Amino acid sequence: MTTRTLYRPVGLRELELVLNADARAFPPRLPAQPIFYPVLNAGYASQIAREWNPGDAASGFAGFVTEFNVDADYLTRFETKTVGASQHQEFWVPSEELETFNGQIRSRIRVTAAFYGSAYEGPVPLPLLIRSRNPREQLKVLHSVLNYNGMDFGMEVAANWKLVLANVGFWSATAPGEQGLAPEEAARTLSAVKQVWSARHLDLPLPAGALVTLS
Repeated sequence: MTTRTLYRPVGLRELELVLNADARAFPPRLPAQPIFYPVLNAGYASQIAREWNPGDAASGFAGFVTEFNVDADYLTRFETKTVGASQHQEFWVPSEELETFNGQIRSRIRVTAAFYGSAYEGPVPLPLLIRSRNPREQLKVLHSVLNYNGMDFGMEVAANWKLVLANVGFWSATAPGEQGLAPEEAARTLSAVKQVWSARHLDLPLPAGALVTLS
């Protein structure tokens, strides 16, 4: 089967819904969203995720680039739409077609880049250890768990895999001192996170992250 790689910039809230679907489907559109817009190149998706989402409260002040593979024959039913510059190419999928579109996705929905605004506060907290703290405190908590017991550390990362996927780019991009850690402590903890991740989520890469200041 031939597939085609598409991209979609999403905010934190949409990312959470994608991950709740095990990174295999996009959530239904809201009544005010009659069209689902996958885009045709990573640069366009990155531009939106970097320049718009980090300043948007409804996006959780963060933008993420997702990529995924879709059955190529199915995509021939959609006309390429160019909106703006030549690289701003999209498919317009009617909201009532989204369930069918999701059924034609032939891969996990991968997050390849993450952009965080100054007001970013991370996913909605849940009653687990690192979920109870804001993103600037979580890496320090993980560092403490790693120092206490490596097995507990692995379990904590695995139990909070959705939070880790959303926040690892933030932890990597934020200065260690702002997270209450020395540089070597932050580096060791992030390395351990990646080791646990590679053993458990081989088909979902951890994204690179950047802090964004919007004018």
